[in-house]
Amino acid sequence: MYFHSEQQLQIRRMTLTDVDGVHAIETATFPKPWSREDFVKEMTQNACARYLVAEAEGEIVGFAGAWIVLDEAHITNIAVTQPCRGRGIGRALTKALLQYAANLGVVYATLEVRRSNTIAQSLYKSLGFEYVGLRKKYYENNGEDAFIFCCQHMPPADPDFEEEETVRE
Repeated sequence: MYFHSEQQLQIRRMTLTDVDGVHAIETATFPKPWSREDFVKEMTQNACARYLVAEAEGEIVGFAGAWIVLDEAHITNIAVTQPCRGRGIGRALTKALLQYAANLGVVYATLEVRRSNTIAQSLYKSLGFEYVGLRKKYYENNGEDAFIFCCQHMPPADPDFEEEETVRE
């Protein structure tokens, strides 16, 4: 699949019907992937979880998720299919996730990234994330350290944003 422009990419909220596609990307991307059941639980039992998928030509090509707790978003995972990497999909997903979080009242976002993942680190820095700390031996599969990044420059919230979970008083 070749991705040519953002117009061909649709980013939307993840649904239960997306779980198999998201899990396939997770399994192909991470050495210790989340299970399919983990994603189902995120979608059905974790009120803090928000996930987005990127779709091109009817196929899920990436996803990103975060746990929203009060005014913080902790980004849990971002992944793009191997053939679609390097085409701006990870950037588009991360920007969309930050906008979504800002719409929910988030004022800062955090994440961990492997010390060796310099491509992801460059992306995060270009989007306003800064290095704030180190988690020693964070990754179980090989004991690699994780850098902690934080973004305190969230986009302005969309005043017209609503979702099914929006509570009106």
